[in-house]
Amino acid sequence: MKWIKKGLIFNVDGQFEWNKTHAQCPVVDKLNDEIWRIYYATRNIKGQSQISYIEVEAGNPNNILYRNDKFLFDFGNIGTFDDSGLMPSSIIKYGNLKYLYYIGWTVKQTVPYHNSIGLAVSEDDGVTFKRQFEGSILPSTHLEPYFTGTSNVVIENGTWKMWYLSCVKWEFIDSKLEPFYHIKYAESKDGINWKRQGVIAIDFKNEEEGGIVSASVLKEDNIYKMWYGYRKAKGYRIDKNCSYRIGYAESIDGIKWSRKDALVGIDISENGWDSEMMSYPNVIEHNNSKFMFYNGNGFGVTGFGYAILN
Repeated sequence: MKWIKKGLIFNVDGQFEWNKTHAQCPVVDKLNDEIWRIYYATRNIKGQSQISYIEVEAGNPNNILYRNDKFLFDFGNIGTFDDSGLMPSSIIKYGNLKYLYYIGWTVKQTVPYHNSIGLAVSEDDGVTFKRQFEGSILPSTHLEPYFTGTSNVVIENGTWKMWYLSCVKWEFIDSKLEPFYHIKYAESKDGINWKRQGVIAIDFKNEEEGGIVSASVLKEDNIYKMWYGYRKAKGYRIDKNCSYRIGYAESIDGIKWSRKDALVGIDISENGWDSEMMSYPNVIEHNNSKFMFYNGNGFGVTGFGYAILN
């Protein structure tokens, strides 16, 4: 496997109060054979994330056709799971509707933040969305007491499948509270009510690892293939050797996975926008080719770009 980098696609221009910095967590929706819509999270003047999108030429995403000049929907009511931030995570077509699974942010006193997964639904092919519930569809439970985050959802033979970020603990590292999270698996019959059994899809490789994020799953030749971001527990914010890289895993059933990070075929550049970190991959297929959309340095502060599998 060898990915050919095609460069940066987009970053925000700070024109509005809601898009001052970052174009994070790209999520691609293939509208048709000519146009792809890419949802992303940007940060407002207070550093809170909100969701918007651009539209690009299918197969040539460097050609931006449209830039949305507003955010999709506002924060939740004060006290709810998404009152302080929103990030896109996964989009799926269901009949005449589009389901956008997103990450809600709220602030805490004992830890810096709390995430949870929400659902917004569009009746106009993804141009506008309405939050479905004030509450999260995948909240903390007595068995998963911390938080949930990035998700990837597919429908297969009537079963909705989700690979999602699950936080397992917080720890003080270098006098700063840091979360530890890996990827778990859940199933649903309707995309709303999810059955969780604590199934770990991608676990920590060793004690040095601290975060696994943004599963992106395709099925090819009866093999499930997943790309994701992974980082070390210590120093990942300041040391590029500890920061996020893209990983890769394979599975026969989508539940038990074998990590094959050495085969991923893509790494940070020597210099430029993705020379310190790479994460939040979103992999799609188009005309027998695979396209990977991802973030580079600074958790999306340098925007997002793409690569094509050679």
